[in-house]
Amino acid sequence: MLRQLLLGGAFSLGNIAIHAVVMATVVGTARRALKWKHRRPQAWLAAAMVATVGILLIAHVAEVITWALAYAILDVVPPGSDVLYFAFVNYTTLGYGDVVPVVQWRLLGPMTAMNGVLLFGWSTAVIFEVLRQAIRSRDEEAQS
Repeated sequence: MLRQLLLGGAFSLGNIAIHAVVMATVVGTARRALKWKHRRPQAWLAAAMVATVGILLIAHVAEVITWALAYAILDVVPPGSDVLYFAFVNYTTLGYGDVVPVVQWRLLGPMTAMNGVLLFGWSTAVIFEVLRQAIRSRDEEAQS
């Protein structure tokens, strides 16, 4: 059990590092981009939000792939099972239950789910922050 917790924790921290880099880049880029002058604030706001969510989606897919690689390296899923599918089901907490990990690695599924929940929450906070900045920028521009 300790080995599962340590390895699951290590992969979770790896995903948190991926997410931290993406989050810092998204917020920094949004702050700079929202200072640009533009003639159509509503379209600019929509473009900023689509770009933000698109980048976060790519980050989450990369994190799922990280878990899938962990599962493949550790031989977590039964033979013939789709490792990427299993990682997506766990990360998103969908939990179909049609693929079950081998007994000696059964804690990795819940650890993946916990990691996904935390990172989805973090992404939601960043989406809200970018939206808040975009609305503030739009309002300041409208007042000038």
